[in-house]
Amino acid sequence: MNKTKILIVEDEVIVALDLKMELLKLNCIITDIVNTKNEVFDSLDKTKPDIIMMDIHLGKNENGVDITKEVQKTHNIPILYLTAFSDNNTMQEAFSTNPLGYIVKPFKMQELKTHIQLAIYKRKQTTSHNINDEYVSLGEEFYFDTKNMQLYYQDKFIKLGIKEKKLLSLLVEANHAQVPFSNIVDVLWEGNEPSPSALRTLVYRLKGKIGSNIIEMTYGYGYNLKQFN
Repeated sequence: MNKTKILIVEDEVIVALDLKMELLKLNCIITDIVNTKNEVFDSLDKTKPDIIMMDIHLGKNENGVDITKEVQKTHNIPILYLTAFSDNNTMQEAFSTNPLGYIVKPFKMQELKTHIQLAIYKRKQTTSHNINDEYVSLGEEFYFDTKNMQLYYQDKFIKLGIKEKKLLSLLVEANHAQVPFSNIVDVLWEGNEPSPSALRTLVYRLKGKIGSNIIEMTYGYGYNLKQFN
């Protein structure tokens, strides 16, 4: 089984090293220890962690929740907060990013171990990706967030246009069944008559982002998502 890769974002050196030691005991890989937004993004591109352990109040007036919000614009990586603050405002702001967990300092190592194990379990459950989950596997390591209508390749965010989002949502909801051209046109153009080539052009653009194998066409009828074994 692959080891869970964790990025530690912490400005207290002793705390960071203690975290590293405990995570290594849990058979995790520590991809990096950083403490600024720029270092976070540099590390993400190089090491591709599975989980980010994020302190909230960092030095140099940087805020872990703000960094998390920036990360979530381009990456689909779960966050586990670690902070000395448990006031309502801080917690509500952190919870708005839908983290895996929220650990308050000072903490006991057994408590930390429990939270880490739970976070790893939740992360594995989230990335199992079946058609009934919020994240749907499209095949070839592409995933679609049905709640937010966002496309990811592995953990990389792929920007979609409004009609591309709607088309992909229709195909995902159909669960590999064919969606007639007429149904797609009605939903995407809301009753207006598009040009004859509008739908073909839209599908062509979308295939340019997810590859040509994922969307299939039945001539004279409609489109569907390919069923991968």
